[in-house]
Parts: sequence; C-alpha cells; structure tokens
Amino acid sequence: MPCGRFGANAAWLRPAVTTHNVLKALKRTALKPEWLRARPKRLRFHFFHSPGKLIHHARRLLARVARRAAELIEWAEAWRLLPLPG
Repeated sequence: MPCGRFGANAAWLRPAVTTHNVLKALKRTALKPEWLRARPKRLRFHFFHSPGKLIHHARRLLARVARRAAELIEWAEAWRLLPLPG
C-alpha cells in the first residue's frame, strides 16, 4: 500500500484492482495466448505506449501509428475480439 492512512489506501486500492481486472479480461478475451503471462509493464509498453499522430483530413480522423505491419494486424485482431457495445 502506498500510504499509512486507511482512507488513502482504500482510494488507491479501487483503481488498482479495477486496472488489474481490466488487464486480465483483455488478455483472456482479445490477446493471443503468448500474452497471457505478460505483466502490466510489458503490455503497457507494447500496446499502450505507441508513438502516433492524430490527423484530421477530409472530414475523417486518422491515427498514424509508427509500428510494424505485423503489430498493427495483431492490434486489429484484438479489437475485433473485444465484446464492444454497438
């Protein structure tokens, strides 16, 4: 726990547990089996920390991401497997 005060620890614990549950669900539903044992730091640097640029052109919003084609295909497969509403 980050602090000696009960209230601060309770406030910290809720987002930490929620983040843990979301990452576990993401790994089990959308990612390949090789990512099941990945720690949050590895997931963060592989998926979430990607350099990119948002481009607004011709009434469209595009994301230009500096990644290899194989990684982008893996991301697209993960998005397709997520149970998103709508």
